[in-house]
Amino acid sequence: MPHLTIHYSGNLDSQANMGALCRSLADTMLEQVDEAGVAVFPPGGTRVLAFPARSFAIADGKQDYAFAYLNLRMGRGRGEATQQRIGAALLAAAKEFFDPIQARRLVGVTLQIDVGNEVFDGKLNNIHPLFKKD
Repeated sequence: MPHLTIHYSGNLDSQANMGALCRSLADTMLEQVDEAGVAVFPPGGTRVLAFPARSFAIADGKQDYAFAYLNLRMGRGRGEATQQRIGAALLAAAKEFFDPIQARRLVGVTLQIDVGNEVFDGKLNNIHPLFKKD
């Protein structure tokens, strides 16, 4: 972990490069540092995934509305101030991405951060060793 999942209405596919949004948000996550200047997220565990909804209903249905719901799930151990900075940085990256789209159409964008209270947290990951410093 951390995983940022984007669920969005499929009517955005023709106007939004969701792969570019994923990369931008992943880069934003990897730039985050805590109060001591230590990287908050491990590169090998950082994931941003986007899933279009083919079927959806938004608001009153009287216009061609669109949505994007961004949910960052991360493990415990990061302070409140760090969590708030992460949220502000991710929202700024999302705003930069969605501003041109919102200038052309109605889009609701939500970002939520959940801090894990896992009852089980198993991992099989051979990516982490690529980023270990000796």
